[in-house]
Amino acid sequence: MIRTTTIAIVTLPGFNELDSFVPLHILNRAAGVTAFLAGPDRQAVSMNGVAAAISANLADAGKADAVIVGSGRNTRAFADDASFLSELDFDPTSQLVASQCSGALILAKLGLLGRHPVSTDDVTRPWIEGLGHQVVAEPLTVSGSIATAGGCLSGQYLATWLLLRLTDEAETRRALAYVVPVGEGDTYASRLIERAQAADPAVVPVPQETY
Repeated sequence: MIRTTTIAIVTLPGFNELDSFVPLHILNRAAGVTAFLAGPDRQAVSMNGVAAAISANLADAGKADAVIVGSGRNTRAFADDASFLSELDFDPTSQLVASQCSGALILAKLGLLGRHPVSTDDVTRPWIEGLGHQVVAEPLTVSGSIATAGGCLSGQYLATWLLLRLTDEAETRRALAYVVPVGEGDTYASRLIERAQAADPAVVPVPQETY
């Protein structure tokens, strides 16, 4: 039986819909990949009042092949909640671990960001810098198995990076073909892939040998 690759998207009360739903949709377009929402409760209401069913708990997120910590209005409060943080068991040695916007605060409090540059949104930037981290003006920054993204629409770069690392470029392009704007297919997908490759040399394709 072929093993399914799992990706958890941590979705907290007050979440940003784009941070959770954009990666969720793109990632689930790839063959052999299952992305799901994980959180402390069975339902989370977004910053704009959208109620989302949460299919997995925080322990499940720690067992996934990859995890994304999204952002929202309450992320800073969760990052200051020692009880909540104790429920998170992310391991960059066996998982790809990523954050979007204020989700970087949670990775910072977990001690996962080290001294590497961080991408986040402009509102969160001073809080991240206050924790001693360098923030860069990039939509996606990757350091080994840790990635941070900044800006609501950067979720498309984050999803592309995860697919490149967990599948391959051909499958990534196939998944993106379902979601890119009509008339911009190959160009749009190539731009996403090139951005991910620029952020992470590990996903740059190796030229095939010619015989």
